[in-house]
Amino acid sequence: MSSPLRILFIADVFGTPGRKAVEERLPGLKEEHAVGFCVVNGENVADGAGITPRLADRLLAAGADAITLGNHVWRRREIAPYLETAERVIRPANLASNTPGRGLVVVEAQDGTPVAVLNLQGMLFMGTQVSPFEVVDQLVEEARAGAKIVLVDFHAEATSEKVALSRVLDGRVTAVFGTHTHVQTSDARVQPGGTAAITDAGMTGPHDSVIGVKAELAIGRMRTGMGVRFEPADGGVRIEGALVECDAEGRALSCEAIRVPVP
Repeated sequence: MSSPLRILFIADVFGTPGRKAVEERLPGLKEEHAVGFCVVNGENVADGAGITPRLADRLLAAGADAITLGNHVWRRREIAPYLETAERVIRPANLASNTPGRGLVVVEAQDGTPVAVLNLQGMLFMGTQVSPFEVVDQLVEEARAGAKIVLVDFHAEATSEKVALSRVLDGRVTAVFGTHTHVQTSDARVQPGGTAAITDAGMTGPHDSVIGVKAELAIGRMRTGMGVRFEPADGGVRIEGALVECDAEGRALSCEAIRVPVP
């Protein structure tokens, strides 16, 4: 890798509006920002909860080099056999050991540079089987055996947990992208050890909503406590995420949040 690698992370893609935004705008975004590697979190692409094989393939075709998931990974039954053989779609590595799929993959960037992508899920308020802090050291060691550039999608609810993992990994990975809350934080940074981090990269989808859901449906359930089937909203669509630049040794040089309105 003769020049710095530019990495684009696309935050939680929500429903059809988010998926269409990625399909329509991702190729242009990659060209505009000279992106050499792109990770997309696709765990909400199927009507706001889960992912299907067909939708995973569409995100890959749109320009994702790797797809990460999260706590809704098993919401669509057909994804389990797909993950058994998927080469570029991963689920959180710290789920139960007997579940299909894997949480780490090494994929070549546009220039041939190997890039490791690791997916973890938080413990707080998430019901995760294994603490990410229990397994992260071994996983990072495995990732670094295959690539100097290591990207982590940490799908977690608590800000404290995401900041803590970013600190634990400072100087050991290239970037830690927080996902799950769908609200982009304003703390995109390069930490002292050379690891880029953002506590939450946000959401790619309809922001005229309650974190992607039609506002009246979400508010109705909050007011009454009665169950209601959530549906994706369709207004205020934008792409959110982060853009990181790193050197050949995997040290981050810059990190910035991105927010792109989609008319």
